[in-house]
Amino acid sequence: MSLDGWNTVLVLGGIRSGKSEFAESLVTDVPVVRYVATAPEGDPEDTEWATRLAAHRARRPGSWTTEETTEDPRRLADVLASAEANETVLVDDLGGWVTVLLDPDHQPADDVATIAELAEAIRGCAARVVLVSPEVGLSLVPTTPLGRAFTDALGAANRAVADACDAVVLVVAGQPVWLKPVATATEPAAPATATAPTAVASAPVGTSLADAEPTPEVQLPDVLTHTPPATPTPEPGDAWAAPTMALPMVATGLVIQPGMELPMPDEYAGPQAVDRLATLDVPGAGLGVLERVVSFAAATQGTSTPAAWGSVRVLLLHGDHAGGAAAGTLAGESARRAAQARAGRGALARLAAESGASLQVVDTPAAAPIEDQPALTPEQVESALRYGWRLAEQAADAGVQLLVLGACGAGTEAAAAAVLAATAGAEPPAVLGRVITDSGEIDDAAWMIRCAAVRDALHRTRRSSRGAKDILAELGGGDVAVATGVLLGATARRVPVLLDGPVGLAAGMVSRDLAGQARHWCLLADHGGHPAVRLAADVLGLTPLLDLRLDLGEGANALVALPLLRSVLALAAALPVHPSLGGGDDTDPTGDEPESTDPSYADPELTEPDDDLTEPDFAEPEPAGPGPASTGTDEQPASGVRAG
Repeated sequence: MSLDGWNTVLVLGGIRSGKSEFAESLVTDVPVVRYVATAPEGDPEDTEWATRLAAHRARRPGSWTTEETTEDPRRLADVLASAEANETVLVDDLGGWVTVLLDPDHQPADDVATIAELAEAIRGCAARVVLVSPEVGLSLVPTTPLGRAFTDALGAANRAVADACDAVVLVVAGQPVWLKPVATATEPAAPATATAPTAVASAPVGTSLADAEPTPEVQLPDVLTHTPPATPTPEPGDAWAAPTMALPMVATGLVIQPGMELPMPDEYAGPQAVDRLATLDVPGAGLGVLERVVSFAAATQGTSTPAAWGSVRVLLLHGDHAGGAAAGTLAGESARRAAQARAGRGALARLAAESGASLQVVDTPAAAPIEDQPALTPEQVESALRYGWRLAEQAADAGVQLLVLGACGAGTEAAAAAVLAATAGAEPPAVLGRVITDSGEIDDAAWMIRCAAVRDALHRTRRSSRGAKDILAELGGGDVAVATGVLLGATARRVPVLLDGPVGLAAGMVSRDLAGQARHWCLLADHGGHPAVRLAADVLGLTPLLDLRLDLGEGANALVALPLLRSVLALAAALPVHPSLGGGDDTDPTGDEPESTDPSYADPELTEPDDDLTEPDFAEPEPAGPGPASTGTDEQPASGVRAG
């Protein structure tokens, strides 16, 4: 892998972390590299050390030149200062350089000044430089004076060099994490092909991506987002649009990796919001199961008094699945639905207009027949994940407060069933819904073809890895991959997502391995009668709020429920505290609080204690009748009213 936009890079890593291999991969496209070896030869009888050095030498191409600075550590700064602009220098590593610097043969010396000279040489170097160094800050403090001197000197050198370099990357277990990303670095891949967006006639409808189907060699184009004029522009201090985190791996265009640490919703705001609901002047038993909406909004907004979502964007992912997964669907039907949405027609566009939500149609790579071959190439999966992340990023930058994730495409239910079978061990026939034709009839033959396609795909991949990206490549397809990227990007920017349909839930299953925090930012309004949605929701811990069994298409079901969810949030935010708990009485035209003769309404902090009203110390009351061990007769008549 090579990067653009950098001149000097520091590669940090622990022992056997793969830092040297990663540093060498940064310059694989350079025909001639000046390799600067800093480590001493060591004891001739130390065969293990000799083996390490031999392995390093064996990896270097024959066109590289090797220089050594073991005789004089100050020579490293001279090498960098004299390097030409057309040269590439790889220094491996600063740990060996510090070892030589602290050697008694090179003492006494001003180590601080030598490190400062190296940093200045890096800043003024005209060549492209990659420096490798061990990261000692995570290890134990050495027990020997020499060991402590080494860690102190190397730590100082790493800090000085990191400050001087354009970019810094930490390699952990072979996985790079960018600590100081460069602004324009990109992952090595085929150049993106930008295509013109489709013209949009209706204001509430968003622009689409390229109509052309991406090939394995072509990345998805840049995000093209249209926000209708009705969408409020966030103020500079608006907490909704405030950036929360931008992972270095995204800023540099690197692959989204498993185990990412993304933000979690506020763990205290949700329970506090529910406790607050119990104090409101609500007639009856309250909001019922819709209390979960208030709790979810409170946690994702970080306040016990959440506001109703104002700016909402619907992302409609359009991508077909070839082969048996699409059995029973009309050719071109999904494209017609997507065109309807772009033109502001159809159920989804009309519901979006009623809700004041913007609608963006996103074309995703078409998936190959999963029974015969992988749905996508690994390159397409990487591009789709990053593309979905950028969709969420741009929505957050536009002030969007809630994303609605839907999809339209042939074979989406079968693809979701395959993902569920791979991630949750589900049986495809149990999670594949019945196939309904346009005339409203049940097509059992098409259902059996879909089941067979998923069965064959699982058999083909029975020995394949079950990692997140492998599942997307083998079974998921472009719509599931883009949806996964949307969930990850929305999580990184603290934007909640309202899921609807099998594609969003399948993406939620896949996202668990990439970032387990993503599911906590998702809300499911209705299962829509889909067995795959029900199972995935159960695994993810997402209880559907409603049981309307709507089947209007992915995205449309959520928009039907959206006004109800907004009303609940608006009601919870506007209702006053119950008068018995110190709230005002809305029925008093004067606005004054009603006087009450009940002493329980009095504020204990504002009233003087009265000796006559002070409760006496608790004393066990005398029994009114005979006790259980008594043989006497109860003289009181029997009563059906419980004492108390």
